[in-house]
This record gives sequence, C-alpha cells and structure tokens, in this order.
Amino acid sequence: MRENDMLEKEEIFSKVLRAGRRTYFFDVRATKADDYYITITESKKFTEADGSFHFKKHKIYLYKEDFTAFTEILEEMTSYVLNHKGEEVISERHQKDFKKEYAGEASEGEELALPSTSSFTDIDFDDI
Repeated sequence: MRENDMLEKEEIFSKVLRAGRRTYFFDVRATKADDYYITITESKKFTEADGSFHFKKHKIYLYKEDFTAFTEILEEMTSYVLNHKGEEVISERHQKDFKKEYAGEASEGEELALPSTSSFTDIDFDDI
C-alpha cells in the first residue's frame, strides 16, 4: 500500500475546535490492526516580536479501553470547575489584549439595546 493511502486510512473522522490562540483537533484514527483510537491535539500559536510565528502542539492518545473512565473523570472535573467558579472566563482579564464587554455593548451577532429617550436631557443649542 502506498504511503498516501496509509495516511488517508489512518484518519477516519475529525472535528476542530478553534478557541482564541488555541485550536483543538479531535481525530479518530486506525491502528495497523484496523482498530480505532482517538487523538486530541492542542495547537497554540506563538507570535515573535519580529512578527513571525510558530505553533506548539501537545497530543493525547486515548484508547477504547480508557473511554469510560476518561469520560467520567472529564465530566466530574468540568462539573466541579463550573459549580465552583461558574462559566465566566476570569483568566482573559489578564491577557494584554483583553477588552471587557460592558453593559450596553453588543457582542457579535447581538443587537444593541438602546436606552430610552427619557434618560436624556433636552438641550437647545441656543442656550449655549
């Protein structure tokens, strides 16, 4: 079998999660014995002062015999974090390019709610 055929056969199913500077790749792959396993790859982009960039990647291999325990522990850990700290991402505040969305600012895809006109003072420019 040609090398390209092996590479195509190895990757069976994939999903990508883009999360800021990080990208997570979830891939179902096949072993030489044609059994399946999952790889989870975190790829993080680092930009140098000169504008060049590089990626650092970390990979986890997850085999079928570990799926149940892995899923149970992941669920327990994510529930613990959300129950104790909520869903607000506090660490974003410490990034140098962080911009807080203030009340009244619209997020992407949301419409901005305008305040009522009763909260404004009517000024006649002849009075200035």
